[in-house]
Amino acid sequence: DDLVAGIVVAALAKVPELDPSQVEDLILGCGLPGGEQGYNMGRVVAILAGLPEVPGCTITRYCSSSLQTIRMAAHAIKAGEGDVFVAGGVETVSRYLHGASDTGPHNTAFSDAEARTAERTGGAGSWEPPTGLPDIYIAMGQTAENVVLAEGVGREEMDEWGVRSQNRA
Repeated sequence: DDLVAGIVVAALAKVPELDPSQVEDLILGCGLPGGEQGYNMGRVVAILAGLPEVPGCTITRYCSSSLQTIRMAAHAIKAGEGDVFVAGGVETVSRYLHGASDTGPHNTAFSDAEARTAERTGGAGSWEPPTGLPDIYIAMGQTAENVVLAEGVGREEMDEWGVRSQNRA
């Protein structure tokens, strides 16, 4: 929270003509909001960043958490709920006490799906959309490999798309 507060202060300082009191909300995305990343980090950061009157919230959508915060802010602006929002993402995985904040048993309804993924780990020649429940516990790296196989996309093409996307943003 201290690191993010410093970043928020620095970002607002880059727009000196903006009165920070005009910030409507501080929205932080955090894939795994537990431990030091818990306790509604968005509100904690708002206070630490010198914005005590600004509400804050923490959104979790795993790897899309920061993207979700930006979408939420854009939607709020479009809906006329305000003009100034601070939106971003935070994750400090190396600080998890036991290496991950998601621990404990998985729902057994997804056992077959997890077994499918386990069979594929390490690579396979082709991929087809599975029947039955999806593997909601699949790692992002394995998801990327499945997309490569399903769509026939190569690494160079993915990198080119990523650069093009970043440049457009």
